[in-house]
Amino acid sequence: MCFLTKKWRLQKMIKSMLFAAVAFVPLCLGQAQAAEYNWDQSTEYGPNSINTKTDVFFADRLKELSDGKIEITIHSGAALGFREKDHLFAVADGALPIATTVSGTLAGVDPIFLLSSLPFVAKDFDDVRKLWEIARPYYEKVFEKYDQKLIHAGWIDPSGIWAEQEIKSQADLKNLRIRTYDATGTRVLDALGASPLQISWSDVVPQLATGSISAVLTGVDGGAAANFWDYTSVFTQINYAMPLTFVHMNLEVYNSLPPELQKAVMQAGQEATEWRADQIRKNQAAKYDELRSHGMTVVEKVDADFAETLSSAAQPVIDDWKAKTGSRADEILAKFSAK
Repeated sequence: MCFLTKKWRLQKMIKSMLFAAVAFVPLCLGQAQAAEYNWDQSTEYGPNSINTKTDVFFADRLKELSDGKIEITIHSGAALGFREKDHLFAVADGALPIATTVSGTLAGVDPIFLLSSLPFVAKDFDDVRKLWEIARPYYEKVFEKYDQKLIHAGWIDPSGIWAEQEIKSQADLKNLRIRTYDATGTRVLDALGASPLQISWSDVVPQLATGSISAVLTGVDGGAAANFWDYTSVFTQINYAMPLTFVHMNLEVYNSLPPELQKAVMQAGQEATEWRADQIRKNQAAKYDELRSHGMTVVEKVDADFAETLSSAAQPVIDDWKAKTGSRADEILAKFSAK
């Protein structure tokens, strides 16, 4: 046990020395290269998705705010070989300095990360913003536990169902092989009689192409960016949830920055959140038109009785989440109700 403790301390010391070297060497060679800090950011999402567009906005804005001292290269489509499920530990270990991760992927680490994807809790964009602002300190505490700094987060448009047919009732979900993005969605759709599978984003199109799945639970933006009209005919908006996407970075990398650059990172993060929120709000109607231009049918709202059926199926999952999350869930939801 003593040997393992010493070994862990030695590894931490070596890692700290390496981060110090990374921070120092560019300063010595500052005249030979444009940026003093060069980071590679991993994301599973393609270049046309709102997640990656927001990453690009963040990188560009940070370069401006840092006077060119920080430069980020965005590696979309899991180009660095990391899936979202790898990101938390890859960033913690220093294999990645910064990454983009959808909240539900982190549910196995802490149930707090399922908050934003709880079905039918956030009814609109104002609701999801309130939830984010209330819960941010709770998210930050978990990231800090894993030696990381939460830089910013943003939501996507409401999740609907991409399928070959309109989803008008529970009967249309029976045995439907549908991709979900977290355990909550899997449980809810299973309770409704579907055959859900939790699948990483970069694997969705190959699964659709081979017929392993025939439907996808996601927003209109993500599906449009991946050309889901090549595999489905109807998008049914069920306003399921608007899950958050986090950008988080290694805490030692962040702490190695001088105060003015730390401030620049956080300011760029805040601006990225606001830019993304504005894009999502403005683009939803345009995305519906884009789907229609590709021959798809868009159902913008489901029948009230079916909406009630969906909400009823979700309630046991919400109750279970509250039990697992404990007092934090009660605190967050009480503040949300008060707002």
